[in-house]
Amino acid sequence: MSGDVRREWFDKDYYQVLGVPKNSTAAEIKKAYRKLAQQYHPDANPGNAQAEERFKEISAAYDVVGDRDRRKQYDQVRDMAASGFGPRGAGGGAGGFPGGVPGGGGVRFEDLGDLGDLFGGLFGGGGGRVRAQPARGADLEADVTVPFDDAMAGTTVPVKIAGPTTCETCHGSGAAPGTSATSCTRCGGAGVIAVNQGLFQMSQTCPRCHGSGRVVETPCSTCRGTGSQRRTRSFQVRVPSGVRDGAKIRLSGRGEPGPAGGQPGDLFVRVHARPHAFFGRKGSDLTLELPVTYPEAALGADVHVPTLDGPVTMKVPAGTPTGKTFRLKGKGAPRRGGAGDLLVTVRVEVPRKLSKQERQLLERLRDEEKESPRRGLGVTA
Repeated sequence: MSGDVRREWFDKDYYQVLGVPKNSTAAEIKKAYRKLAQQYHPDANPGNAQAEERFKEISAAYDVVGDRDRRKQYDQVRDMAASGFGPRGAGGGAGGFPGGVPGGGGVRFEDLGDLGDLFGGLFGGGGGRVRAQPARGADLEADVTVPFDDAMAGTTVPVKIAGPTTCETCHGSGAAPGTSATSCTRCGGAGVIAVNQGLFQMSQTCPRCHGSGRVVETPCSTCRGTGSQRRTRSFQVRVPSGVRDGAKIRLSGRGEPGPAGGQPGDLFVRVHARPHAFFGRKGSDLTLELPVTYPEAALGADVHVPTLDGPVTMKVPAGTPTGKTFRLKGKGAPRRGGAGDLLVTVRVEVPRKLSKQERQLLERLRDEEKESPRRGLGVTA
């Protein structure tokens, strides 16, 4: 377990900051963060210092519980603090260790087993200061709808996203043009400082740089030092041939910028294919209901069948019943290394209107039939 554990984890309920319960899923946490970040972003609250501080608090909370490994560490620390095992001390034990410090002297983290890894980093026993890692930006999602034929052939579609993105003026640095951010002199660029807590030395977010490790002396006038601004971005997204309805295409680094110079998130584009007039789809196979006449089904016939590549001829054997399915190899949806199949299901059409001659022919056919098709049901008529 890494030593990226901070003093305020004992005191700060990050779930409460984001307005979510502790058992929330990662998706629920991300959704809550995005909603609050948009509400309190400095661009949406110009000149509002309280909103800016709230934005920083929200970003710090998501920095921890929005990351799987950090969230696991945070939950463990909070559980230990709730049981009295923490920096404030409990039950008369030195430094919060029930029953006192192992060995009666200085704390040996190797004596604590797995807890030693966690608290070695927390209390400075792991050797060296841990540099704070900027939080990664939130992922974004967008939906596009394409015609069925374009989904089969592949196409390029435009996608527009409105929201926070890297500031065009300072390119994300937060510093005014001609200036640059400097390393924080309070924490030496680590983003955390050491605070003595009796027997222990604990890590705490640097109050000067708020954990970023950098200080912007002359903030950018466009983004007011945040490094991000709200605007609409346009992308051209390549939709691969044969894409399935609901598939997601990932555009790395096209999501929201990370706070304090963190890496941007990704953009996921969900593709929806409009239904086709007569083709259906099952995985990589396409489906088709093919109407045939009674004479074609009874006598057999060569019939034209539509495919993605144009019509082909398919043989319908004599005596084909309605519901019979034929497989045309390689005439389905494109896939890696080839294409699926086209599943053609025959449907015998019964004419609704008959000419006088057609009626006479069908009556003669009826009179010629010797056995009832319902003979298996115990009836003869």
